[in-house]
Amino acid sequence: MSATAINVPTGNSPEAIARFPFPFDADTYMYSTNVEEAERPRSNGVGEWGGRVYDVDEHYRFEIAERERVLAADPSRCQVLPHMRLAAWDVVEDATTRLSRDFPEHFSLEVRGDQRFWTNRLLGIEQAYTLLDDDTLPMEPFEWIVRQLQEDVELLDQRGDTLYFDAGILTFGADWSLDFDLGMSFLEIHGPVPRVHEMGVLPRAARFLARLPVGPIYRRTNWTMTVGRRLDTCTEVYHEWGPDRAGLRYEEIGERLHLRVEVQHFVRLPRSNAVMFPIHTYLASLDEICTVPAWAVRLERVLATLPQDLVDYKGLTRYLDMAVEWLRERNAARAG
Repeated sequence: MSATAINVPTGNSPEAIARFPFPFDADTYMYSTNVEEAERPRSNGVGEWGGRVYDVDEHYRFEIAERERVLAADPSRCQVLPHMRLAAWDVVEDATTRLSRDFPEHFSLEVRGDQRFWTNRLLGIEQAYTLLDDDTLPMEPFEWIVRQLQEDVELLDQRGDTLYFDAGILTFGADWSLDFDLGMSFLEIHGPVPRVHEMGVLPRAARFLARLPVGPIYRRTNWTMTVGRRLDTCTEVYHEWGPDRAGLRYEEIGERLHLRVEVQHFVRLPRSNAVMFPIHTYLASLDEICTVPAWAVRLERVLATLPQDLVDYKGLTRYLDMAVEWLRERNAARAG
């Protein structure tokens, strides 16, 4: 496959739908911190999600291949500032430890002092390395491990009470740019988000993260919508996916319009004291959402009552009314 070819993933199996992190607990939506303790399974009404920090699902091989494609086309999607070297090794240690514990059928980690032997059976990787020795890995440590994760991973360095976005990989972002935001503070990055300053959401989130201890893990969900089953909707490739918003037709909404949910974890890393954000993106088409009637009804109500500034910020303006009408018709047909 060429570096510029866009992968088109398959849809979700019934098992994947049963573990989809449907994000709405009410019929209306407003931004909030919505932070809760992580590594606790949460019911979605038909199954459960959220038992682990890093998820490995039926889309693993596709998403790893898609990350490889994006990085080959644009290496700037993964950047680590020089002072984040220790944090990069923290990510290696955290991810290999958790994956080998949570998915032992796919991953294993042997530890002998500072020596490690890592096995990723899904990708056929066997790698011996020495902890904190960059020369023992085939590439920079952060990039080496995140190329084996389905999650985008962002790293914030804390200096005083302020967190700075100083390393990350962003191949599956929702209309933002790592290259643009790198080096900004947490508050600067979220400046364009509507209402969060007036409601006090952002200052509370910044204080929470600055005080986050080593040990407890937390998470939150975020959501938007995407036309087409495309993971890479970063700003750099807006010219590829942006026009799809205007070209969506009513008769294809069920197949092409997707609810896009991010499960974001917050982890304080022990050696570097950096804060890590692993972000796993899940996609479900409206046809798939409608296989769970309660989800379809709730999504219709959420979209119908979404404040206009959030509609605009999430980029839903061109097709929102059409989506609400489509869901309303589908829900009425089922009820009638």
